[in-house]
Amino acid sequence: MSIWHTRPDREQLNQNGQATLMERLDMRIEEIGDDFLVGSMPVDHRTVQIMGLLHGGASAALAETMGSIGANFCLNPATHAAVGIQITANHVRAARAGRVWGAAHPIHLGGSTQVWRIDVKDDLGHLVCHATLTVAVVERKRMRV
Repeated sequence: MSIWHTRPDREQLNQNGQATLMERLDMRIEEIGDDFLVGSMPVDHRTVQIMGLLHGGASAALAETMGSIGANFCLNPATHAAVGIQITANHVRAARAGRVWGAAHPIHLGGSTQVWRIDVKDDLGHLVCHATLTVAVVERKRMRV
């Protein structure tokens, strides 16, 4: 059974990522299932720290991007939005090259909060980072832009 209020469109999401952090870090939405989505990001000069390893902040950025996109597609976009309020990230393995893949799955889809689990893995499927993202579900009329 699908969790999506509106089914995400991979091509549209990638296009919407232009002129955002997604474009700057070459993040791409790769797969959308009934209850998950997967995005990827390169391990290159844009995403590594000075020792040549994937920067923990880049892993967290991928995790928050995937979780936030997932969270928002579980809501009616005319009335509600999901905004990140906390992210925790455990960096468990170094990545030095290739791409990393962030798979976002919901843990809790509530009326006022959602919690998402995002596992970031390397090209060989090794866990690089395990993140948990909590978002607040807010009414659009209360948002200030």
